Amino acid sequence: MTTVAAADIDAVREFNRRYTRVIGVLREGLLDSEYSLTEARIMFELANSGATEVITLRRALDLDPGYLSRILTRFEKDGLVQRNRSDTDGRRQEVRLTTRGKEIFAVLDDRSSAEVGYLLNAHAPAERTRLVTAMRTIQRVLDSPGARELAIRAPRPGDYGWVIQRNAALYAAEYGWDASYETLVARIVADYLDKHDARRERAWIAEYDGEPVGCVFCVAETDTTARLRLLLVEPTARGLGVGSTLVDHCLRFATEVGYHDMLLWTNDVLTCARHIYQRAGFELIDSTPHHSFGHDLIGQTWHLTLPPHA
Repeated sequence: MTTVAAADIDAVREFNRRYTRVIGVLREGLLDSEYSLTEARIMFELANSGATEVITLRRALDLDPGYLSRILTRFEKDGLVQRNRSDTDGRRQEVRLTTRGKEIFAVLDDRSSAEVGYLLNAHAPAERTRLVTAMRTIQRVLDSPGARELAIRAPRPGDYGWVIQRNAALYAAEYGWDASYETLVARIVADYLDKHDARRERAWIAEYDGEPVGCVFCVAETDTTARLRLLLVEPTARGLGVGSTLVDHCLRFATEVGYHDMLLWTNDVLTCARHIYQRAGFELIDSTPHHSFGHDLIGQTWHLTLPPHA
């Protein structure tokens, strides 16, 4: 098992502290009620599953048996739940919400939806989409640790538009590049779609957990030289080896179809990309200052001699 960086642990703890404050779970009564978060969650499980064996409820919520028993005893006293022996196994106890319990839960459920709606309404639609997408990503990652795999595949309909949109959005967010970069990417993609030679030019999409997280293109520079273009890795997928895997696919393809050399152009501010190129064996052969995308940059050309194809 790899050692988790202290900065990653701190980031998760900071998120937990902020989020629990935002949604109000630290208040004595959840949703301005007399019930705690745990008690409301028990009602939620019972409302959605109907009659449930107590042991199943305990395992689903990972609760101490004594703690759960005390809550159910209070609920039963207040007329919120009814407990009885299981019809299939008399040694086990079942619990279900009463009519009053369902009414109390309905009030809590409505209040919860209203609070979340208020929270989301404070943000623009685009921000809401980002927030919900990030939450779903967190849920997928935590629900199935280690179960996901990285897949490298050919682009599908819609992927080329994704390449343009994500390049423009990410470079604007991370480096402040203006719309002229989006124009450049759109032109590269359009040229590729219009006239690429499928035998000697190719594009790849990296997919992780069913979502596109990266891309790269291999295009012809000359009969013997290929050019690597538009390498991109989503911030959420960095550290997973996506960039190196995409570059490996590009180099392997270029070698197999008979190219002798590969070139690429990048900028010195793209340090993560440059490290990927260096690990793959590329060497810097030229650096030239230029003003592009609204910034003064230093463009770099990198070269790699490809091995002979067996």
